[in-house]
Amino acid sequence: MRIKRGTVKNRKHKKMLKQAKGYRMTYSKLFRRAKEAVWHAGSYSYGHRRHRKSQKRREWIETISAGLAGSGVSYSKFVGELKKNNIEIDRKNLAVMAVDRPEHFAELVKSVS
Repeated sequence: MRIKRGTVKNRKHKKMLKQAKGYRMTYSKLFRRAKEAVWHAGSYSYGHRRHRKSQKRREWIETISAGLAGSGVSYSKFVGELKKNNIEIDRKNLAVMAVDRPEHFAELVKSVS
């Protein structure tokens, strides 16, 4: 018995093309190209979800370093002193403090060094 797949195939193709919406040139128009693009995008998305964590940490470290710029203390010395004095504040909160509450951050830097 012959099985006709027209509706199922169309549905699958539409779903894939909907996922590829916004891609450039034929990657959003042609099914075969769209499928390739969506698969690659998915694999990059999976891998980069793990990479995003280290990127955020790097941004926090840059923010803290910028906050320390006027005090004459380097980032590594500052973090070392925090650990020596058993002050456990994570880098995210230190970065937020350096941006939103610079006076409190300056007090913390003075108390540590």
